[in-house]
Amino acid sequence: MKKILVLLLFTASIGLGQASKALMNPAALNQKAPATFNVKFDTSAGIFVVAVHRDWAPNGADRFYNLVKNGFYDDCRFFRVVPDFMVQWGINGDPSIQQHWVGADLKDDPVKQSNKRGFITYAAASVPNSRTTQVFINFKDNSPLDAQRFAPFGQVTSGMDVVDKINSMYGQRPDQSQIQTQGNAYLNKNFPKLDYIKTATIEGATAAAPAAPAPAQKK
Repeated sequence: MKKILVLLLFTASIGLGQASKALMNPAALNQKAPATFNVKFDTSAGIFVVAVHRDWAPNGADRFYNLVKNGFYDDCRFFRVVPDFMVQWGINGDPSIQQHWVGADLKDDPVKQSNKRGFITYAAASVPNSRTTQVFINFKDNSPLDAQRFAPFGQVTSGMDVVDKINSMYGQRPDQSQIQTQGNAYLNKNFPKLDYIKTATIEGATAAAPAAPAPAQKK
């Protein structure tokens, strides 16, 4: 029994090592996402599920799919929680991984959906094409963000009550530059009561629709 346990732990460590290695090469994580898929977030506050629609924002959905699939969001803290606005996360807790994503900018998607309550969107700087890995969920209708290039790519379909109760006691106090360089060590020391993601896993993926056949040519 002890040998079996050791083998399982060894196998798990290999899997984690492979995932970490993959996350150090953003350019290689370019798999096309399914047409729709669900992401189950098991967090310290409870479980919530996000349904992603690739046609809403293809670039954002593809990036999110690859990040979740390779465990990027596991053990991430909800470091910015602004009541009546949004909750934000997406800086990896390991600086040796995060450093590879700082410049991994993502081309903007056209805004097809509105930033309504429960919709998930990438955070971005004021300049175009500046999305990377940080995302947020809207607590309320934040539709004024639509005109600022914030393109939702999915929405919470269950557990919005969990999202609502994510700890907001620290507000916007965590320093993002410190998180980038020190990771969870900084957050655990200075903001120990932050809620966090235990695991984020992909469920219920559906394949993209096949291309329509070309019309027959008249003879």
